[in-house]
Amino acid sequence: MKETPLSNCERRFLLRAIEEKKRLDGRQTYDYRSIKISFGTDYGCCIVELGKTRVLGQVSCELVSPKLNRATEGILFFNLELSQMAAPAFEPGRQSDLLVKLNRLLERCLRNSKCIDTESLCVVAGEKVWQIRVDLHLLNHDGNIIDAASIAAIVALCHFRRPDVSVQGDEVTLYTPEERDPVPLSVHHMPICVSFAFFQQGTFLLVDPSEREERVMDGLLVIAMNKHREVCTLQSSGGVMLLNEQVLRCSKIAGVKVAEITELIQKALENDQKVRKEGGKFGFAESIANQRITAFRMEKAPVDTSDVEEKAGEIIAEAEPPPEVVSNPVLWTPGTAQIGEGMENSWGELEDSEKEDEEEGGSDEAIVLDSVTVDTGVEVPSAGSRDAPIVLSDSEEEDMVILEPGKDLRKIRTQTISAKQEKAASRKPVKKRKKRPAH
Repeated sequence: MKETPLSNCERRFLLRAIEEKKRLDGRQTYDYRSIKISFGTDYGCCIVELGKTRVLGQVSCELVSPKLNRATEGILFFNLELSQMAAPAFEPGRQSDLLVKLNRLLERCLRNSKCIDTESLCVVAGEKVWQIRVDLHLLNHDGNIIDAASIAAIVALCHFRRPDVSVQGDEVTLYTPEERDPVPLSVHHMPICVSFAFFQQGTFLLVDPSEREERVMDGLLVIAMNKHREVCTLQSSGGVMLLNEQVLRCSKIAGVKVAEITELIQKALENDQKVRKEGGKFGFAESIANQRITAFRMEKAPVDTSDVEEKAGEIIAEAEPPPEVVSNPVLWTPGTAQIGEGMENSWGELEDSEKEDEEEGGSDEAIVLDSVTVDTGVEVPSAGSRDAPIVLSDSEEEDMVILEPGKDLRKIRTQTISAKQEKAASRKPVKKRKKRPAH
């Protein structure tokens, strides 16, 4: 998958911001992004985060035969991998020009600068030496890969412990960590790369360029230096002609940045060693325990609730008083009224004697209205009668109501109630309803 090119609007916007000494992430011209170092459970495993650029470093070792021309020196090997997980533009299984350039720069920075004592890796001269392999995996790409990779490589080498060995005659004994404590590597110094991006043919300079800034830059200068201000390697790319003053100014800035990063690395190594000796929890799981994967993660902000009552009083005092609302009575049917929600409706509840009478003969009786007798079933009018009454029934035990065209609903209700009272009076006297107290 090819890299998505920047539009002309984005390019002009970035260059205009750089001219005004502004950056998209709010940094100043010479500011570095925040660096975070976390260690794994095994020695020699670490993750370095330079802003959003993340690199995983892993160091391994094995006993091999030495090179013929260097019989008493160990072998130091570096390998950087750019996977599609870091950026879709990286193609798997193919070494791009960027990857070759980065690997060569790492080798010149770390191996050719003699930061690791390779003679201490010799076990038997001409027969057995230690081969130290440093594998670097780019987990996320947000610019300045070489700086993050160099930091991850030197941190992993300083954190690594190789197994202890003993030689008795021609026999080489390799001890496990349980039998003998692993031995750290002999590190002379810590070379760290610092990148400088140039814009408009060297007119403007930025330290630690981001991924978008790298797309619009004209040239790149990488200076590898240790805290003693010793230049380990220097590489310029992009075809920008630099003056001596520009290179000297970059070297001074690199010396300051390298001293700060070296101090950060030493503190991280000391903290990890202290936690391991005390038997505390360590590893990647402990370092990212507070960074849970959520869609919207916000930092916790303290809330001051000391003057809540005063603010609430001021708000109430400034607010307008609520208007007086008078509830209008709700008229459900003639003769009833309700104000507000009230309680459960108790109108029309039957006494015990009335309930018994209704259960005995209520379902078998019919109501006669205007000389028309209707059974409990639904009467279907004939096809020839247009003005035939329509019977509405919800259930078998409820009274039937006949709707006839041209008649008022109130009159039908009155006739229905009067017919029902006549039927009940002919069978049994009805007790008077008790008056309920008004709520």
